[in-house]
Formats: sequence, C-alpha cells, structure tokens
Amino acid sequence: MASAWHGGSLFSCLRRRSQPGPPGADRPQTTPGGHISTELRINDRIRVPEVRLVGPNGETVGIVRIDDALRLAQEADLDLVEVAPTARPPVCKLMDYGKFKYENAQKAREARRNQTNVIIKEMKLRPKIDAHDYETKKGHVVRFLKAGDKVKITIMFRGREQHRPELGFRLLQRLAEDVTELGFIESSPKQDGRNMVMVLGPHKKKAEAKIEVQAAKAERAAEKLAEREAEHAERTATAPTAPEDKKPRRRSENIDPDM
Repeated sequence: MASAWHGGSLFSCLRRRSQPGPPGADRPQTTPGGHISTELRINDRIRVPEVRLVGPNGETVGIVRIDDALRLAQEADLDLVEVAPTARPPVCKLMDYGKFKYENAQKAREARRNQTNVIIKEMKLRPKIDAHDYETKKGHVVRFLKAGDKVKITIMFRGREQHRPELGFRLLQRLAEDVTELGFIESSPKQDGRNMVMVLGPHKKKAEAKIEVQAAKAERAAEKLAEREAEHAERTATAPTAPEDKKPRRRSENIDPDM
C-alpha cells in the first residue's frame, strides 16, 4: 500500500513537471524598476563571439572574432568600446576610452553653459492708465525685451470697464507699436475672464542680449575710469606748487657782531 502511494505520488510529480507552466515562468524573476546602466561596454565586458571592428581613425576593419579585436586593442594600447550594441554583429571601435569620456563631459558642460532659460516677465496695466504710468510701464517692457525675455502684458478690467474691451485692445496695440524695434507680438490679445492678455517676444535671443548687456557694462565702466583719470590729472595740474624751503640760518648769523 505504501509502495502504491509512493508510485502514485512520483507519477503525479512527473506529470506536473511535464505540464507547461505559464508564459515566462521559466525566466529568472527580475525586480521591476531596476537601474539601467548607460555606460558603454568595453574590453572584457563585451561578451559576443564576433564584432564589426572600426579602427581608431574611423576606418572599417571588418567582422573579426572578439579575441582578435581584444588583441588588436592591447597591441595599440587602446580600449575596445562597443559603440553600437544593437547591431548584428555589434560595432566596436578602438579608442582611448578615458579621453572619450572626458571630451563628452566637456561637450555636455559647454552645452549646459550655452543653454538659455526662457523667462516670461509680466506687466499689468489698467485700461485708463495715465501718460506717466504708461511711460513707466513701457520702460520696464523695453528693459525686459532688451534682456531677451518675453513679456506677458495683462490689461485688468474692473466694473463697467469689462464692457469696453476695445480700450484694452487699443492699449495693447499702442504698446506693441512703441516697442516694435525690440519685440514682436508672439501671442495676439485675447480675452481671459476679466483680463486681456498679450505676449511680446524679443527680436534677439537671450544669449545675444546677455553679450550686449555685458559689453555695455564694460563700456560704461571704461568711461567712468577714463573720467576719474581725467579728473585726477586736472587736479594734479592745477594744484599750487609748494614754496621752496628757505635756507636755515646758522647760529653765528643770529649773534650781534658788537657783542
């Protein structure tokens, strides 16, 4: 009885093993969200039988065995770098990997340095703004556009002014015409609830405007330095000369000869 049970249990076990499991059951389980390396594989980390080899100067060598490619890299005192892992066979290049990483880091740093962030300034006006306030607000808009920034102009309506949207439209058109040399209408006037909004864009890019601002600051600093030097030279030229020192009298000259 015991042997029959043992045989039955063994038969059922074999039957369970022979039955196909769910899709992917035989694959190793991986934790989702794991780190994906972006580093290129080099030298002994390249685990393929053959590669398409490219020389250090970009010349095509052809398809070679991985052992031969590693030997060529060692003889040339270079690294074997897998530059196209998805190709069949993968493309590898002979290069100085340390120098390659350094140059790429320098390029990325230069790209971040030259990257410009678009900043949108905002200026709010009233439909019945007086002339003095208008000139002040326009001065701010001019300064923003010269710096290469976009400007969002908002006309705020209150009370009965909401029934006169043409006032805000004419004011926005007037402002756009006054600063046409520095900017253009990027977004036409649109009614947004109680407000009317228009966006002005600068003609010059942020980087160009920054260079011009720095050049203007340097020019003003040079002018101030020249003025200070001219004032110093003028004061030196007009300063009274010091009187000549009198010859000190000796003690014998002060004595009365009759004594």
